[in-house]
Amino acid sequence: FGLPFFFFLLRWLRVVGYDAVVGLSVAEALFVALLGAGLARVSRLRGWPLWTACLWVAQEWARDRVPFGGFPWGRLAFANTGSSFTPFAALGGAPLVTFAVALAGALLADAVAAAWRLRATGPRTVRAALPAVEALALAAAVTVGAYAVPVPTKADDTADIAIVQGNVQQAGMDFLGRPMMILNNHVDATLKLAKDVKAGRVKKPDLVIWPENSSDLDPFKYPEAYDRIQEAVQAVGVPILVGALVDHPSKKGYVYNEGIVWDPEKGPGASYTKQHPVPFGEYVPFRAELSKLITRFQRVPRDFYPGDHTGVLQVGPARLGDVICFEVAYDEIVHDTVRAGARALVVQTNNATYGRTGQPEQQLAMSKLRAVEHGRAVVTAATSGISAVVAPDGTVERRSAEFTQEVLNARIPLRDGTTVADRVGAAPEWVIAMVGLLSCAVAIMLGRWGRSDKKGQQ
Repeated sequence: FGLPFFFFLLRWLRVVGYDAVVGLSVAEALFVALLGAGLARVSRLRGWPLWTACLWVAQEWARDRVPFGGFPWGRLAFANTGSSFTPFAALGGAPLVTFAVALAGALLADAVAAAWRLRATGPRTVRAALPAVEALALAAAVTVGAYAVPVPTKADDTADIAIVQGNVQQAGMDFLGRPMMILNNHVDATLKLAKDVKAGRVKKPDLVIWPENSSDLDPFKYPEAYDRIQEAVQAVGVPILVGALVDHPSKKGYVYNEGIVWDPEKGPGASYTKQHPVPFGEYVPFRAELSKLITRFQRVPRDFYPGDHTGVLQVGPARLGDVICFEVAYDEIVHDTVRAGARALVVQTNNATYGRTGQPEQQLAMSKLRAVEHGRAVVTAATSGISAVVAPDGTVERRSAEFTQEVLNARIPLRDGTTVADRVGAAPEWVIAMVGLLSCAVAIMLGRWGRSDKKGQQ
């Protein structure tokens, strides 16, 4: 099950090569294989649907962390960002959504198994049918139970924003085009926004958000890039959150992937550095050894250096939490950002490599879940799409098309209150995962005792 599931889910990696699709699919499927072995064990225990759901969470807990920091794609929670299970995210985060989905599925399986046993063995009495009815009723209760979970959405304040999607030259690995092209696209779109504001066609925003890598040159190293950003900021007259790759000041060959607050009067100020660079995409583990075997890794000429703090930035009147690209998939990064005081979330992303492959849609689904989980508006700014505004209840209010130059204007709510998921953090995930592993250990011990008893009787 795991191998074809991940193969089709991660086919967007075919841009890099089908060997990357197969390799990552195999690695992820190994976790599902271990899960299958665990499910076979706990299926012999009374109340096995509960232990099954706990083991699903344990599998995702491990897969989200190892190796190289994990890869959370394909979680049950990310497939339920607009379902009856979604509100559970506000109570216990993505792990509780996974738990509820797995529990409902296991209960349905239990109901089917009980009905099959009744059909095969009889007698078909009301009492004999009770196990199937009870399992079905419990599955229904779990499915609709999330509607009782409050999802806080009331705004304490608002901010008018503009998201600039400048577009790129082409999709694929060579999306950058000539130097300064992507930066010029974003500057030109921002200058047009400034003209529209001056002409009264558009309301002046409180701040502007550019995507990840919107400056394709280090603005602190190349004066022409610095001057163009400054031109755009002064024209629109409000701060811009700029995405740029900045050379590490002391480690040669390393770069920071940053979101930089650029003020029309003060220039560049506070910044956030991506904490979780993507292995083999933004840095190459064991570079010296692997580059000799796989020459394609030479297309990643520099390693991204990870940041060491959350991305809470004051951008004009709004205190925003910056999360860069794939970081939206990692529970702890988003949770820590909200806990640090973010009143809304911004996902700066560059999906141009994977445009029109389904990957931008998958990432947008994660943003929808994060909005409900943290009761925050989530703004996605992408170089080539999909840029979007997601309300705190998970509703996508605005979105762009892919590979177009667009400016999205929106008023977003700013919130100070926290959800239960914010307050409990990773505790539900750890507890549920540990219960799952303990149930598997108990099943293994009972199995060994049963075999010992049989040998003794012989």
